[in-house]
Amino acid sequence: MTTERRFPAVDAGERAMLEGWLEFHRQTLAMKCAGLTDAQLAIASVEPSPLSLMGLVRHMADVERSWYRRVLAGEAAPPLYWSDAEPDGEFHFGEGDTWQEAYASWQAEIEAARRNAADFGLDDLSKGRHRRTGEQISLRWIHTHMIEEYARHNGHADLIRERIDGATGD
Repeated sequence: MTTERRFPAVDAGERAMLEGWLEFHRQTLAMKCAGLTDAQLAIASVEPSPLSLMGLVRHMADVERSWYRRVLAGEAAPPLYWSDAEPDGEFHFGEGDTWQEAYASWQAEIEAARRNAADFGLDDLSKGRHRRTGEQISLRWIHTHMIEEYARHNGHADLIRERIDGATGD
């Protein structure tokens, strides 16, 4: 898998800028995972943390699903990998868990996010509500939060990738 990142245009309008940076960070996480085996992608960062590249991708699939399907569009979309009984389920793998499945789920949620976001203006409030606060959230807030979420986890991905094979870079 070859992943090329595109920086947003420096003169883009607000929506294009937000969506451009969100895409950049999605592409960055894919780049950090490129060229590794399932076993490498499942390597935990450092004990006792279960954080791994495949776990981060599964986590971001659920984060995309939560914000763009459950909150923004008001869809009934249960979590893919975690549950109340296993809140960190995305980082715990079974025999049948593969990179191919994790990547496909993540990409499907990104596509659903793009479709749902296209139906809203930046100031439009969500159809669903934040699961903790009960508030409706604007698309602008969701996009900004997702950029922050990816940027934070891409920092984790940098360190995990370096631990696996020494690869570094932004």
